[in-house]
Parts: sequence; structure tokens; C-alpha cells
Amino acid sequence: MSERIEIRRLPKRGQYDEATIHAILDAYYLAHVGFVVDGQPFVIPTLYGRKGGTLYLHGSAASRMMRHLETGVPACVTVTLVDGLVLARSAFHHSMNYRSVVAFGTARKIERDEAKNGALKIISDHLLAGRWDEVRPPAPLELKATTVLEFTIEEASAKVRTGPPGDDEEDYALPVWAGVLPVAMKAGEPVPDERLIPGTLLPEYLKNRD
Repeated sequence: MSERIEIRRLPKRGQYDEATIHAILDAYYLAHVGFVVDGQPFVIPTLYGRKGGTLYLHGSAASRMMRHLETGVPACVTVTLVDGLVLARSAFHHSMNYRSVVAFGTARKIERDEAKNGALKIISDHLLAGRWDEVRPPAPLELKATTVLEFTIEEASAKVRTGPPGDDEEDYALPVWAGVLPVAMKAGEPVPDERLIPGTLLPEYLKNRD
């Protein structure tokens, strides 16, 4: 383990095993990608998919992030899930229950159309399994306009907080409600497009969506 992934603030929350890191990455689909261009840092939100120790990213071929990352510069990908607001008896000890991953590595541009389609399917399945097999695949010009990168995770760490607030002992006597307010992202009811062909049924993967 190198210094760049070592959890220094509250190290007991740090986890470095692959299973924990992959489980957090698989539980969400929005990442923030950090990189530096000419001394200026940028952090860009983007969708992703994972297979093994590789994250797949995609975007416009004209995207500054895509064009820069494909050169193989060092990058950092972070993913965070908030599971609850931790409400303490004191302002100082309020916190959050969360799961997060910080991954370092470099990206490589995928050139062949067959491989690009395969990577795009991984991203699509990560968001909504079954959707890719139902829709029209990308046309050649659409593939040309899209850059797909495979980001190899060289090192990563996870940080997790769970449980109730930890107040100072004397504050437990305060008549203030304390505990955890759970927070969860939940899909709502699908809203059909106005131009759906009459009789088009809602797919099973949307009916069973959490």
C-alpha cells in the first residue's frame, strides 16, 4: 500500500480489500474524475461501468477530459454513496454514514469498434441491465463521435462510516434528539415518452428497478 491511498484521517474507517472496493463501485454509477491540465485541476462527473479491475468511461470525442485522459496522464476517480445523516447532540459531532472509493490509475483509449461497443455495453448494463440488448446499437458515425476509455485501477482505497453518533460523554445528558436519518437513492415510477408507439410495454427491467 502506497502513501497516496493510505487513509490518514480516521484510519480505522479505511478498507483496502478488493471485495469492499468493488462492492462500493458496483452500488453506484456516478463517478467524479480528477485530472490536471496545464497546472489547472479539474473534477468532472461522469457515468462508468466496471469489469474486474477496470473502469470504463465514455464521452464526446471533443471532450477535454476524454482527450486529456487518453494520453495516459495520472487520474483519480472517486465514488461516494451517502447512507445516512448522523445527528449528534452537539454541532461538532454531526457526521454522515457513507461508503466511498478513491482510485488512482491511467486510462487508455479503446480504438476498435467491436471493443468500444463491448465497453459501452458494460457501462449500460451497470446503469440498467438489459437495456443495451433492447435498443438500437450505436451507428458507425455515433461510435466515431464517442471516445471510450478503459481506466485501469492501479491502487484504490475505501472509506466507510456506519453507526450512531459519538457524542462527548457529558452531552448524553442533553435533552436533544440524536440518531441517524437514513438516506437512500430510489428510482421512481417510469414516465413514458409522449411519442411511444401505442401498445409499447414497460420492460421487465424497469418494473423491477429499485
